[in-house]
Amino acid sequence: MWGRGLRPRPHIYPSLLLAGGLFLCNHTNQPRRIMTATILVVDDEPAIVDVLTYNLEKAHYRVLVARDGLSAIEITKRERPDLIVLDLMLPGMDGLEVCRSLRQGGDVPIIMLTARDEEVDRIVGLELGADDYVVKPFSVRELLARIKTVLRRAQPGPPSAPTVFRVGGLVMKPDRHEALWHDDLLPLSTLEFDLLHTLMRHPGQVLNREQLLSQVWGYEYHGDLRTVDTAVKRLRAKLREAHQEAAEMLVTVRGVGYKLSDDE
Repeated sequence: MWGRGLRPRPHIYPSLLLAGGLFLCNHTNQPRRIMTATILVVDDEPAIVDVLTYNLEKAHYRVLVARDGLSAIEITKRERPDLIVLDLMLPGMDGLEVCRSLRQGGDVPIIMLTARDEEVDRIVGLELGADDYVVKPFSVRELLARIKTVLRRAQPGPPSAPTVFRVGGLVMKPDRHEALWHDDLLPLSTLEFDLLHTLMRHPGQVLNREQLLSQVWGYEYHGDLRTVDTAVKRLRAKLREAHQEAAEMLVTVRGVGYKLSDDE
C-alpha cells in the first residue's frame, strides 16, 4: 500500500523512505520492504484504522487490521503479531473479552484504545493483562512512543553473564527469562516478569510508583500511576497461584509503594 499517492521510482532513487517502510533495491532493481515489527490494529472505525495504518507503515511497521474481536483472535493465531493496538468498543465481542481470550492463549503485548469516560474498563483491561492504554482522542506521536516502549520491553536484551537472583523461595534467571517459586516455573507475562525482576534487584527496598514506572515502563512512559497498582495486583495473583507465601512476599507499603520481602 502506497501512502497518499506516493509511488516508488527505483531507477532514480537507490533507496526510498516511503509510507510502507524502508525500500532497498535488490539485484533486479526492484524495491523490497524492511519492516521492524508486525502490529495488529483492532478497530471498527475506518478513519482511525486509516490514520493508524498510514502512520505505522510510515514508521516501518507491518500492519494487519481486524475490525471485530473474532477476527482479531483469528489473525493473532495465524499471524502472531508482535503487538496489538486494541479498541475496547468493538461490535460483537468487545475489547475486554478479546483481551481476556488473547491472554489465555499467549503473551502478545496489548495497548488499549479507550474513551475518556471508560476509566473502569481501562482498569479492568489492565487487570486482564493489557500492557498499556491510550485515551481517545489521542496523539499519533504519543501512541507511536508507547508502541516503541512496549516493543522494546518485550524484546530480549543483549546476552550477558548468567545472573541468578534469589529472594526467599523466589528465583529469577534473567538470561533465560525464567522466574520460579522454588522449582516451579511462574507463568509471567513480559510486564510481570520485568516488574518482579525490578523488585528482586532491590530486595527489602520500598520502590514508589514513579520509580517503578521509570524502571519497568521506561522514562518516556506517561501513564496513570494506577497502572503500577494494577500490574502489581496481577503479579501478586500469579504468585498466589504458586503459593500463598510467595504472594505475601510482595508487600504494599501504604502511601509509599511496594517492596519484595522474605521476612516471616
